[in-house]
Amino acid sequence: MTEKQGTLVCVGPGVIVGAHISIRCQKHIEQADVVFVNSHPIMLQWIETMNTDVRSLQHFYGEGKDRRITYQEMIDAILDEVRQGKRVVGVFYGHPGVFAKVPHKSIAQARKEGFRAVMEPGISAEDCLYADMGIDPGDYGCQHYEASQFLFYNRRYDPSAYLILWQIALAGDITIAKRLSSPEERQFLVDMLKKSYPGTHKVALYESPTLITDAVREEWIALDELPTADLTPVTTLVIPPCEKMVKDEGIVGAIRALSLPS
Repeated sequence: MTEKQGTLVCVGPGVIVGAHISIRCQKHIEQADVVFVNSHPIMLQWIETMNTDVRSLQHFYGEGKDRRITYQEMIDAILDEVRQGKRVVGVFYGHPGVFAKVPHKSIAQARKEGFRAVMEPGISAEDCLYADMGIDPGDYGCQHYEASQFLFYNRRYDPSAYLILWQIALAGDITIAKRLSSPEERQFLVDMLKKSYPGTHKVALYESPTLITDAVREEWIALDELPTADLTPVTTLVIPPCEKMVKDEGIVGAIRALSLPS
């Protein structure tokens, strides 16, 4: 099928305004006919210096509004411009493919309709977390889950590896409309985690700075304190291992035996 004239590129400017964006992503923004931005106001203002037609997607959000409706409205707004044959760029906080439904669905729909659509990576909050907290995922392993999904589904996890729960401030929200879940809802998550971790186990509340002058948030609390902790929509919960890794001596022995003379 021949590609139609309109194009869509979803880019990630990184987390820290002005410090993380790649040259490639910046060029896409500068050369676009229209740029949609879903990020905080300071990021929006900075993107506006690169293009004369920059439009915020934030107005689609509403208090008590189902986020699925919001996301579809954003997708429709983006695709409407692509269908008009324009070079459209969507700018999404951090990495456009990490905890961001709109870029993935917009690209899929554009491709389905015969338009060229691609994603350009950016520095994500996960990248910042490893750097700021000094965590190497190769040491013990890292398990990543969205907090509510982790709570609502039977997931197998390993307490000898790091457990990282994203969007912890929404843990337990079944309405898909809240900005923050309640302490009572988050208590369900704590109760579940306490099947593997003691209530006194130290966990970290992490937030990457968005301005180069801001400080990293790395606040250590006991797991039992999580329900009433001060959380924001960008808080991530980092749970260090509480058990040691156990070597499978059977596997190790079998592999060693491969090198023994026959």
